[in-house]
Amino acid sequence: MTITARSAALTGFVQTLKALDAILDKTVEQAAARKIQPEVLLQARLAPDMLPFSRQIQLACDFAKNAAARLAGGDNPRHPDEEKSFDELKARIAKVLAFVESIDAAAFEAGVDRDVTFPRGQNATMTMRGEAYLTRFAVPNFYFHATTAYAILRKNGIQIGKQDFLLGVFDS
Repeated sequence: MTITARSAALTGFVQTLKALDAILDKTVEQAAARKIQPEVLLQARLAPDMLPFSRQIQLACDFAKNAAARLAGGDNPRHPDEEKSFDELKARIAKVLAFVESIDAAAFEAGVDRDVTFPRGQNATMTMRGEAYLTRFAVPNFYFHATTAYAILRKNGIQIGKQDFLLGVFDS
């Protein structure tokens, strides 16, 4: 069987977004038991110059939905970055999961062979071949932000492990 862009990227996005959703449930449970205010974790960072936990989740979601939309050539839903609670972050993950899972496989596969133009900074755009955009930009950024979110929680004492991050890997 030949590997496809969809199987290489979108299935990983779905698996990891579901894992992040489950990790948020564990975080809420543990924070309540330990009397940690949710705002503390939502604003936690690995380093002063890094983005906070909530923004890491938003960006992981954005890289997944943006890659799906841009390669499939369809509408790219906009999600304002207004989440201020774990429930709101879970709702964002759910919206992105539904969107990514709805992407037409043939349209997505066709996207790897065409140019993808996307915003880069405030007033600039960048154009890359779809394959390069997916493999060298979207996927690495998605996993960077998902992993950073996980690391922030670990740093703040949330008891999660590798199996939580890899949720569903061994279910097939």
